[in-house]
Amino acid sequence: MRQATTTTREPPLSTPPRSARGPLVRRLLQLYAGLALYGASAALLVEAGLGLEPWGVLHQGLAELTGLTIGVVSIAVGAVVLLLWIPLRQRPGLGTVSNVFVVGLAMDGTLALVPEVHALAVRVPLLLAGVLLNGVATGLYITAAFGPGPRDGLMTGLHRRTGRSIRLMRTAIEVAVVVTGFTLGGTIGVGTLLYALSIGPLAQFFLRAFAVPKASDGSAVVATGTPHGVILRR
Repeated sequence: MRQATTTTREPPLSTPPRSARGPLVRRLLQLYAGLALYGASAALLVEAGLGLEPWGVLHQGLAELTGLTIGVVSIAVGAVVLLLWIPLRQRPGLGTVSNVFVVGLAMDGTLALVPEVHALAVRVPLLLAGVLLNGVATGLYITAAFGPGPRDGLMTGLHRRTGRSIRLMRTAIEVAVVVTGFTLGGTIGVGTLLYALSIGPLAQFFLRAFAVPKASDGSAVVATGTPHGVILRR
């Protein structure tokens, strides 16, 4: 921020300077657009019925078991995972708490709007659109830099507490949720494999595309506080 001259009064502390408000508004828009799009893309994967991403398999399995909607299950699981942050001494941010609710609500909203499909000629494009939009959503909400999702914080928290690698913690968690979800009736298929192979490159591309310039010097910020080399997902 430029220093105030003798003829210009500084704004009160409760009012951010104009140069700071612009990027903040953009970051908030990216956060909530990204989270809503993440939920919508996850719903498209459900509608395609060709395999879900790891946590989606668990959510679908629990939805089958409980009779709740998959969006409500996603919210409940996110809240439970967030409680696990307490012993790991993780601190949630605005993005963390918003993640719990917005993604699940967007999933149920999209599933209510998109008609059920059976033809493979329609399900395959739905799968491809779901994976692509998931990458877009990941780039949007991570570059907003309001904190990781609850599931990502669990991974990084275990990494710090145990000293084990991020890769090992992520693999162990995702294998556990996939096995549990599949046992409960979640869908594993070609979509699960496609997601696993493509989400990393897609997220990396959109992280760079949606990088938010800092208000002070115009440089870009991508996923502040994120461990180096890690593509965070919900």
